[in-house]
Amino acid sequence: MGAVLKSLALYIHWPFCLSKCPYCDFNSHVRQHIDEQAWQEALLHELKRYAHLLQTWQQPRRLESIFFGGGTPSLMKPQTVETILNQALKLWPVTDNLEITLEANPNSVEVKAFQALNHAGVNRISIGIQALYDQDLKKLGRQHSAAESLAAIETACRTFNRVSFDLIYARPDQTVDDWQTELLQALSFGTEHLSLYQLTIEAGTAFATLHDRGDLVLPTNDTSADLYELTQSIMADHGRPAYEVSNHAKVGAECRHNKAYWRYQDYIGIGPGAHGRLSQGVTRKLATRQIKSPEGWIKSIKEQGHGDAEVVEVSLKDQLSEQLLMGLRLTQGIAVDDLVIPLQSALDNGLINKQRWDYLKDGGYLEVTDQFLKATPAGLQRLQSLLNYFLCIA
Repeated sequence: MGAVLKSLALYIHWPFCLSKCPYCDFNSHVRQHIDEQAWQEALLHELKRYAHLLQTWQQPRRLESIFFGGGTPSLMKPQTVETILNQALKLWPVTDNLEITLEANPNSVEVKAFQALNHAGVNRISIGIQALYDQDLKKLGRQHSAAESLAAIETACRTFNRVSFDLIYARPDQTVDDWQTELLQALSFGTEHLSLYQLTIEAGTAFATLHDRGDLVLPTNDTSADLYELTQSIMADHGRPAYEVSNHAKVGAECRHNKAYWRYQDYIGIGPGAHGRLSQGVTRKLATRQIKSPEGWIKSIKEQGHGDAEVVEVSLKDQLSEQLLMGLRLTQGIAVDDLVIPLQSALDNGLINKQRWDYLKDGGYLEVTDQFLKATPAGLQRLQSLLNYFLCIA
């Protein structure tokens, strides 16, 4: 009998954008010139290096998903995408239904590359639409128009078998009625998946500066709660229930790559600032983080032979915290048998604050059965506060 192949997800980070959105705190950068050949060679180098590392552990892996994120990976030449995919497929065995996702913007020049990207091997596209109205796109600092958004979705649906797009809600001046109309329009395209994110103010962004001085006013907490509840209701009624706090899909159409994160499975992260988690044996898990600066990352590969900023072992306590932070985002929650530390042991030994845990469970924010522990609908609506509370995160 052959060795059991442990599942593996692969993330490729392309850090470049045409412009920086004012709400974005991702590791994205605007550059006038990009030596794409040099970037291709660096990404291929890191792919081979990580494949060799896993081989030295003598733990066979099977690639189940590849995700090109950013930044704006649709700015990559399709030939670069194809070269990277061909290399990955040579390095690892893959599942029969390997999911290969690429994030894209709906600008006309990028949409023209959809057919070539599909030919290169991409079988799932995720489009950063963000809003369907010109006035709201302008408020969000987006560089595309509503007409380009609609054309991008239509082109994607003709080109790819699997299509998702993002929208942001709880925008300045947005009402519940406005959002209902926009959400129903989004559903009319019939895509299998929608990512619906509530606008938050992230430190260090242009929106944070505007918000701090009172020039950017978001909906009230009550309105934001109403928008969230409306989102859950409409999406469920239209056959795309939430499977994660911000992600909705037809049954079976969930993003398998992102579920690998939320289920705390192994993944490789390659590219500036990319993170990874890799198991070695039963209990040992390594956290990898690549150098954040694009120039620093590619320089380190040339001079040091790798792009890692750090590779550290994650303690069992921290593994549990990470697993809870990620897994409780899923509406299904976490399988009790999958916990790195048994729940009762974690409570008895103070790894989870028992008093706070009981308070949240008794208050209807957490639900625990013999099979799963999960956040209730009320808990999901205030998930970050809930997690910070019982994990005692400042």
